Amino acid sequence: MSQLSVVGTGVIGNGWISRALANGWDVVAFDPAPDAEARTRAFVENAWHALEKDGLAEGASVDRLRFAATLEEAVVGADLIQENVPERLPLKQEILSAIDAATEKHVVIGSSTSGFKPTDLQQDCKKAPGRVIVAHPFNPVYLLPLVELVGGEHTAPALLEGARDDYQKLAMRPLIVRREIEGHIADRLMEALWREALHLVNDGVATTEEIDAAVVYGCGLRWSLMGTFLTFHLAGGEPGMRHMLEQFGPALKLPWTKLEAPELTDELIDKVVEGCEYQAAGRPVAELDRRRDEFLVELLNLTRKYWPEAEGLEGRI
Repeated sequence: MSQLSVVGTGVIGNGWISRALANGWDVVAFDPAPDAEARTRAFVENAWHALEKDGLAEGASVDRLRFAATLEEAVVGADLIQENVPERLPLKQEILSAIDAATEKHVVIGSSTSGFKPTDLQQDCKKAPGRVIVAHPFNPVYLLPLVELVGGEHTAPALLEGARDDYQKLAMRPLIVRREIEGHIADRLMEALWREALHLVNDGVATTEEIDAAVVYGCGLRWSLMGTFLTFHLAGGEPGMRHMLEQFGPALKLPWTKLEAPELTDELIDKVVEGCEYQAAGRPVAELDRRRDEFLVELLNLTRKYWPEAEGLEGRI
């Protein structure tokens, strides 16, 4: 039986806990906050309906979660460790160093960091720094399958391959990033879109609702199956991407995007917050979470029919 040890139980940490429990793992968690265990169990309870609908692994149970009194106790017997403390580099370095010191050398330590490079995370680890890697998931972790795996300067390629196997056992689709870079892959893409969206609101071009509609009813539908490049490949007709670049490539030089983020003035913040509150229509976040989860379960059931392995393209991502 496999054990996931989780250090830090915010939204992401609790997402890892829910995923592991749903896949029949034992989970040992540590978080010094006095209300951490109560918050985690409430989170898991809220997520469990969607996980049941998506399909639980044999042996899956919320009863396989326990909290440890110390970090050192939490990592005893771990097959995989996931760190999820707040996104502050000195704090992550301190916690990862403590995990490294307390853990057997063969156990992979994944950090959920959204942006830090693994070499920086490994800096204070003395025992086995190479096994400290980026393992960056996406919210909600218990449903979205992607995890970006990034090794640092002390990480051997074989360790990343082993980590890929570990995360596949959690029913994830690991993507090994070829070289370390701030923000990895997906967050850099999302940040570019996020910056442009903020400019559109700031310049009075569109509301938050209108921008979200442009994604939900347009490009987002295609992206969920084909991503960015294959979508544009189809835009070139039968000649594909080569024709697309010949025809539309020059437009890349036009000043359509700004990329640099706008100044977050009080006025812009108010516009964004008021827009999101209007879209929420008085519904609490927990209700919106459940609505999102129900949609994702149905979407996953559909898109899995079109993933590479379903078409006989084994070995493809």
